[in-house]
Amino acid sequence: MAPVVKIEALHKIYDSGEVPVHAVRGVSLEIQRGEFVALMGASGSGKSTLMNLLGCLDRPTRGRYLLDGIDVSGLDRNELADIRNQKLGFVFQGFNLLARTTALENVELPMMYGVHKLTNREVRQRATQCLETVGLGNRAEHFPNQLSGGQQQRVAIARALVNQPQILLADEPTGNLDSKTSVEVMGVFQKLNDQGITIVMVTHELDIAHFCKRNLILRDGVIVRDEIVKDRLSADVEMKKLQSAEAEAKLTSSD
Repeated sequence: MAPVVKIEALHKIYDSGEVPVHAVRGVSLEIQRGEFVALMGASGSGKSTLMNLLGCLDRPTRGRYLLDGIDVSGLDRNELADIRNQKLGFVFQGFNLLARTTALENVELPMMYGVHKLTNREVRQRATQCLETVGLGNRAEHFPNQLSGGQQQRVAIARALVNQPQILLADEPTGNLDSKTSVEVMGVFQKLNDQGITIVMVTHELDIAHFCKRNLILRDGVIVRDEIVKDRLSADVEMKKLQSAEAEAKLTSSD
């Protein structure tokens, strides 16, 4: 089976000031369908630039990028927007939910710009199904300020899924969350991946990267390590550990 992502000798150079900045330097990479990949690296390593290229939010200076078999390297702005809407789902650190819009309506929003013309009933059904997938079927009519941080991120994940993308791209999705909520969100990602969804995630947190299946470590715009995660964490197991520790702490404090 052909990889869902194939990049060949990809470069991104920013001409800012007198000295060009080589953010990505000749990266070649394949990601197979059903993988769960973490992009890691220090600030300035090129991981965010590479994520922007993978997400068709930017175009490479040179090199080739095949997304689901389509060469997107030279597409114009409108063509890239169509590709993003049809083949990619995005989850960001800041949730980016509309404050005066219910969870269900937030999830429905991407379908308003889709190429597939759906009836209002089909839009509602698909959005409801995505909320149920992330465990929020009973929060459909709640507004963002009525939801916890973890619940808001799950709404954002549902919104990213609603157009049935080939890849889910997540940029520091646990960056604004506490440890327990981070594990909860990683559990959602693991269950989606178990269902066959390809996920690429930017993170600077080593423990979060251990929930993924494969880690790509970047330095100075180059992939310096490409590792299969051997001691992969299970969100279900880690959540039970946290709950057990909380229960023990309560017993200790009551004594």
